[in-house]
Amino acid sequence: MYDLREIQLFSNLSDQNVTELKEHTIVRSYGKDGIVFYEGDRGEYLYVVIEGTVKLYKTSPKGTQVQINRFEAPAVVGEYACFEKMPFPATCEFVTEGKMALIPYEIIYKNLSNSDFSLEIIKSLTSKIMVLSSLIHKETIYSSEAKVAKMLLENSEIFSKLKYNEVASILNLTPETLSRIFKKMKKEGLIEIGKTHEVKVLDPVALDRVIESNKIKTCTNCIADFKQQMGLE
Repeated sequence: MYDLREIQLFSNLSDQNVTELKEHTIVRSYGKDGIVFYEGDRGEYLYVVIEGTVKLYKTSPKGTQVQINRFEAPAVVGEYACFEKMPFPATCEFVTEGKMALIPYEIIYKNLSNSDFSLEIIKSLTSKIMVLSSLIHKETIYSSEAKVAKMLLENSEIFSKLKYNEVASILNLTPETLSRIFKKMKKEGLIEIGKTHEVKVLDPVALDRVIESNKIKTCTNCIADFKQQMGLE
């Protein structure tokens, strides 16, 4: 089993507490595209990715996926549902083969008296809030072109690591829209696309201008519109 001490959340627990966690932990294997839990499900465990990569996404009323984040092992998911005893706010799906450790809620609660453990929980939840804040900002402020330009500048390697439809999902775009933006950027000399689909940035200054010249979308309350689109209201 993955060493729980390598996960920040459990790094300061005593040997006795770690041993107890391991004794009650269930390890499950998943294939690629395997669903760990669906949005709206109620769980009885805290989920720890110990092998592979998972993605968390919400599904709009129209059936489209809005990817919230990806986590590579080791990583903890489902904290909010665990500690608030609420349904999962998103679907968790493996994008590779992998394994998940399931730790019963009651065992987690027993360790809340440990101040270091509680502090790590707060840090973990805060980081997830920042991710959601970033997602809302991206969806309500950036145009499609600006979102692609920003990812090209910050993480151009992702376009060679993932399929274009997966990148489009992360950006909350259709594959057709991403392809259309790529064609335009290539025509204008901003990027170069290799035979194996790797993307090379040719003009980072121009991509910066794409981001800077972006206009706020014409909505009176962008966050409210985003929530409605995601079925949160």
